[in-house]
Amino acid sequence: MLTISVVYTLYVLVKFYATVMEIGFVVKAKKTKPVVLTPANFLKAANYKIDTSKMELVTILYDLLLFFWWIGYGLNMLDASISTQNEIIRSVIFVDLFIVINYFFSLPFDLYKTFSLDKQYGFSKIDVKTYLKDTVKSSLLFMIFGSAIIALISWIMLSFSSWWLWGFGAVFIIILFVNMIYPTLIAPIFNKFTPLDNDDLRNSIEELLQKAGLKSSGVFSLDASKRDSRLNAYFGGLGKSKRVVLFDTLIEKLDKHELLAVLGHELGHFKHKDIIKNILTSGLMLFIMFAIFGNIPQDIFLQLGISNGIYMNIILFLMLSPVLSFLFMPFFGMISRKNEYAADEYGSECESKEALSSALMKLADENKSFPLSHPLSIFLYFTHPPLVQRLQKLGVDIEASSECMEESCPA
Repeated sequence: MLTISVVYTLYVLVKFYATVMEIGFVVKAKKTKPVVLTPANFLKAANYKIDTSKMELVTILYDLLLFFWWIGYGLNMLDASISTQNEIIRSVIFVDLFIVINYFFSLPFDLYKTFSLDKQYGFSKIDVKTYLKDTVKSSLLFMIFGSAIIALISWIMLSFSSWWLWGFGAVFIIILFVNMIYPTLIAPIFNKFTPLDNDDLRNSIEELLQKAGLKSSGVFSLDASKRDSRLNAYFGGLGKSKRVVLFDTLIEKLDKHELLAVLGHELGHFKHKDIIKNILTSGLMLFIMFAIFGNIPQDIFLQLGISNGIYMNIILFLMLSPVLSFLFMPFFGMISRKNEYAADEYGSECESKEALSSALMKLADENKSFPLSHPLSIFLYFTHPPLVQRLQKLGVDIEASSECMEESCPA
């Protein structure tokens, strides 16, 4: 049986190889004729992709070193530093400290990306004060609710022989609950949500929702521009908490028909029950993870030289769940990409293919999203089809549209 260390190393090597191939692909592609984006933004998007991918290479290797540090030294050091013998309290302290230490280890990368790389390319607008406020709020939420969840899982592990089954059920219910309350209780902690004050646009959106059979708690604008210049929109929440959220950056850059086409795309996911499918798919992946980590052979702990306390099961789950997610991702990505094409079709029916295509190109141009990618990256990571393929599916002549972007053709 392959040891956990070998499995994790193979996982890292595959990610590293895929990232290297992506960098090489984009380096060559940026020298070709620009497509979809304006020439300046095509080059800028390529350079941003290359720079972020290079940073990804460093973080991949850094994570590997961190993994071996935890396995070889860190976990035992942390275990020895906690004196309480109460299993639940010990688990909460151990897991909280593990997460906090990992946070500080990864902080330099987050600071570099937020305050250097993203600012260099004109994305990040966040200031130090807002960043610190966000960090404090996130930390408090984690300490309160994260610790409560760890305590619950620890109690379940001590109380039931088939703890992984009960643990899965508890975590899945918590995930559903968080999704339900997120738009109305959690998201407003970090952003200001304002009812859309454009009556004409709001009425058109409400007509669109009514046509799709979706009842929402309102249409809101989000003050995303105080942190980032990128454009986005989403439907948040479950049940009666569902709401339409438009980034203020999106409202500024897209016209009414383009906005409705983008929302039509999102409504396509609702009409095709993709949201329910995604929840069930995520639940299946979570179930498999709990089943695996709930039946870890005891000799694994001996191989790693760590104790087999309940908190170590939780830690192994946190450390190795990305590996399992990585294995599942190509399958889920393939399904997701198919769903995106269907949602594009619905969005184009709500307005027009021209409106949706124009919106997608503006989104890519404003967000500096490089429209091309290496096939291996698409296979491993992409939940959305490459933009060029989406536009071609909508009947766009890529060559002609690229010339228009270059020459600023009139609408």
